[in-house]
This record gives sequence, structure tokens and C-alpha cells, in this order.
Amino acid sequence: MPIIEFKMPKMGESISEATIISWLKKVGDSVDAEETILEVATDKVDSEVPSPVSGVITEIRFQKDAIVGVGEVLALIAQGQKSNQDESNQHVASEERFEATFKSQEGDEGKENLSYNPEIEIKSFEANNEQRTTDNFLSPLIISIAQKENLSLEEVQSIVGSGTEGRIQKSDIFSYLNNRKYAIQSKPTTQIPKPTADYPKPKIDFTAGKDRIIEMDRMRRMIADHMVYSKHTAPHVTSYIEVDVTHLVQWRNQNKERFFDKYQEKLTFTPIFVAAVAKAIQDFPMINVSVDGKNIIVHADIHIGMATALPNGNLIVPVVRNANEKSLQELAKAVNHLAESSRNNKLKPDEVQGSTFTISNVGTFGSLMGTPIINQPEVAILALGIIKKRPEVVTTSKGDEIAIRSMMYLSLSFDHRVVDGFLGGSFLRKIGDYLEQFDTNTAI
Repeated sequence: MPIIEFKMPKMGESISEATIISWLKKVGDSVDAEETILEVATDKVDSEVPSPVSGVITEIRFQKDAIVGVGEVLALIAQGQKSNQDESNQHVASEERFEATFKSQEGDEGKENLSYNPEIEIKSFEANNEQRTTDNFLSPLIISIAQKENLSLEEVQSIVGSGTEGRIQKSDIFSYLNNRKYAIQSKPTTQIPKPTADYPKPKIDFTAGKDRIIEMDRMRRMIADHMVYSKHTAPHVTSYIEVDVTHLVQWRNQNKERFFDKYQEKLTFTPIFVAAVAKAIQDFPMINVSVDGKNIIVHADIHIGMATALPNGNLIVPVVRNANEKSLQELAKAVNHLAESSRNNKLKPDEVQGSTFTISNVGTFGSLMGTPIINQPEVAILALGIIKKRPEVVTTSKGDEIAIRSMMYLSLSFDHRVVDGFLGGSFLRKIGDYLEQFDTNTAI
């Protein structure tokens, strides 16, 4: 029977690796073609991976929590063979293979590009240290962070890991960096690093039997790491404006039923917001950029991410691609599809990556306004507050009058490295203008 290599599939554009969440089959089990046998996770979404053929799994090369590069062999499948219950004939992957580490190098977009290399040993992170191995498994991401932060091998090994079997997580590294006073030095060394923090970690009072400890799930840890990274990377500035969306609200209320009857799509405010943002980006293209070292990458395409809350409370950012090229009906279809897929945990990897600008509708939670954190590697993010009726002074042909208007706050957080106050303020004001001057003659 032919032996088929079951490889890590391509999970989407720019994704170079994925983490194994769990195996649904074990060595010796029969599998059918297209049957899900593995669950994996990228930094954005979880996915199920089906078997390419029918047969029996004869070898599994990576276990739970392993980070595997796209194209690497995950397992071997004897095609067409049926399961044999004699465990003595099962081929179990060796423990050394599970402990293998990876070779890390920078990818095209500034991300780590991780490729499997079972022969290399973990080395000291300082060039003048001797080669050594360690009993503690360090993921390629941890190694990369340690190298960038000039941490010695001894210093990394001194960190208490919060992961499975004490494995060191990314959040453990950042927590250590934020709270350490003095670095642990490798020997030999001639440099004594300056302390990075003098303020000790505040003590947390805990009452046993009364207070609870809840471990962050994998997605919450990734969100936390991403938010901390963004605040460390980009100097955030937030600007605010207030907009009168009375005409927009009236138009939507008058047309939402007719819109649904014609297109079988709900007409929410989100596609209208996306359209206004996309138009404003065309007016101010330097908002649609990313920072790569000393270079500014100006994106030609306008892909709008929409921050969406999942049923478990975590946050994900599905992407409306080429938003500036879509009609209102196409935007409504895209937004509704992404929102529904988010609620049902059915988002595909390609649907949660590649955004060039993000919006967060904090008004859906009743918030008046927000100060959002930039979704790296973007340079700006827009928060839309709740639409609320209140009395406002308006100017009419008869002079100033008090009228009931539908008002909302917009807040734009931007990266002050490349977006100054003039650009950020002008862009925000342009979005407000498009919403206030919405064409109520727009055809359905």
C-alpha cells in the first residue's frame, strides 16, 4: 500500500505556520478521505484539517501545541489499508521528534518565518556563549523574542511558564520584561545590562475559597499579547469628533425592509460605516499604510477589518476586502456573512487577515465612545459610538433652533510615528462629513 505524506496545508495568504490544537485520530486509526483528523490554529482562527485519502495513520510527527510550518509532514497514512488493532504493529512517532525545535528567520512582512529543522539544538542567545542544549522546550517564537530582547538562555530558563507542563508562553516573556530589575547573565560576559524596570509587580490579594483563578484560553492570551505589542510599538494618539447622523438614520429606517425584500440581506449601519471609511481612505491614502522599520508601506488595496465579539467574549477581526470597490448591497452581504461566520466560529483563515484599516463599533455595547488600540500592523483604528437622540442647537433659515437629532461620537486612534494630528484629524473629519452628508436619494 502506498504511504501518503499528510502535510500542513496552506492556511491563507502570508500564513507560514500553525499550532496543533488536537489530534482527533491516533496512530493505527482508520480515516476516510475528507474526514477531519486534526485541529490547528493560526494567530487569527482555528481550523479543521481533513485527511487527503482513506487509509490508516501509521505515524504522527507532531503533537499538541507544536508549531508546524506550512508544507511540513504532519503524519504518514497508509492509503487504502484498514485498521489493525495489534498495537505492536503500530508505528509511534519518537519523542525526540516532538521535542524538535525550529529555525527562525524574518519573513517578507516582518513576521517570523518558521521552518522545521529537527537537527538543530537550542543555543545560547549571546554570540559569545558556548553551544548548549536544554531540557525545557522553547518554541521558535520564544527564541525569537529572546533574541530580539537580548535575553540570555539562563534568563529565559528562569522564567516560570504558564503553559502546558510549565511551557513558557509569549505573555510570560513580556511579563518578565515588564517586571524584571536585573538581567541574569550568561557566562562569560563583559556587559552588565541596565535594569529595565524599577517598579515591582503589585501584589494581588487572593482569598482562597472565595476568589477564583481562571486561566486565559489560547485566543485570549493571543489577544492580550497583540494588544501589549501594539501599545509598545506605536505611540497612540486619539482624536474625537461628534457627527449628526439624523438623515442617515431616517434613510436606513425607511429602506431596511425594502432592502431585505430585494436582496435578502439585513441593512445594518455597519456597511454604511465601511463605505464612508473606504471613501475617506481614498481621499487620505497615507492612513492606509504600515510601518516596516524605517519604511512606510502604502497599501493599494483597501481592506477594512471589523472588530467582532465572539460568543465566548473574545474578539476577532474579519475583513471586508476591497471595500472601496463594493456597492452597498455587496458590502451588506459581506458584513452579514462575516458577522454570522464569527458567531458560529466558521470564519476561514483568509477572512481574518490582511486588513489595512479597522473599525470597532463600540456603540453596539452601549458605549458613548472608545479609545481603541491599533490593530498592528495598521496605523489607525476607528471607534464608532452609540447613536443617541438628544436636543441640539441647529441653524435654520429662521435662525438657531433646538431640535431632536441623532448624534454619535467617532474616535480615531492613530500611530503618531507616521500619522500626525493634521492627517489624523482631517481623515476623521472626512468620515464624519460622509456620514452627515449621506445621500438620502441613494437607490435601493
